[in-house]
Amino acid sequence: METLNEYLRRTFGEKVYKLSLSSGCTCPNRDGTIGTGGCSFCSEGGSGEFAAAPAPVPEQIAEAKKRIGAKTDAKKFIAYFQAYTNTYGNVARLEAMYREAIGNPEIAALSLGTRPDCIGDDVLAMLKRLHAIKPVWVELGLQTIHERTAERVNRGYPLPVFEDAYRRLKEAGLTVIVHVIFNLPGETREDMLDTVRYLAKLTPPPDGIKLQMLQILSGTRLANEYASKPFPLMNLDEYAALIKEAVALLPKETVIHRLTGDGPRKLLIAPLWCLDKKHVMNTLRKELGIS
Repeated sequence: METLNEYLRRTFGEKVYKLSLSSGCTCPNRDGTIGTGGCSFCSEGGSGEFAAAPAPVPEQIAEAKKRIGAKTDAKKFIAYFQAYTNTYGNVARLEAMYREAIGNPEIAALSLGTRPDCIGDDVLAMLKRLHAIKPVWVELGLQTIHERTAERVNRGYPLPVFEDAYRRLKEAGLTVIVHVIFNLPGETREDMLDTVRYLAKLTPPPDGIKLQMLQILSGTRLANEYASKPFPLMNLDEYAALIKEAVALLPKETVIHRLTGDGPRKLLIAPLWCLDKKHVMNTLRKELGIS
């Protein structure tokens, strides 16, 4: 198992830190193109509550560096566009923005959070052009392989759409990171592990994976569902044991980008143990036997 920090040091020769930026994109599952309201677990901020406020990219980079200045002495950064769907919209506008980001000599790579149903041929061509300049990571939100769960959380696309996007991205030589959420409503432990088993068997396997405990956030449709009909959530020890089993299933080529998530304190309804990230990470490291 290789952690993200280990991978970054090996790849870039030094410490690298992510800067959370905003592309100003929305999502086809919100604007009515394929649906409204988004995935039931997704907050109003599109999972980008920690991103810089929309502004010209150089200003965002400067502001993001200022915010994390006390946390790191890194001199290289990843331009991370996380919120909403960052390959959705006018491709010329997006390409100009992303070129501006990677044109900064301190930016070592570009990371784009997106949906598998937003990787058209024009987008793929753009990503290849950018990747020829600096590494481009495409972060695909899969969350689960189970169609019944995908429908329940209003994901908005079936599994074959993910499979097609994944294949085309890998054939284009791009780095692909897959997001998985554990404890989605109605899923058993084996259901969750089946998603990891599926990813582990892909050829080639994912370059990276993000594993996260479901977080129920105020203002989401999932919060309303949880309030009216609560479903069981894992405690930290149960989650740590699941993470250990999931990581053991992954091939060594897959870099672990995330073992837990940061829910906004003001929005998190459950599980509240997620708020103590230091304790969570210490518990996970102990379970995994890493320092």
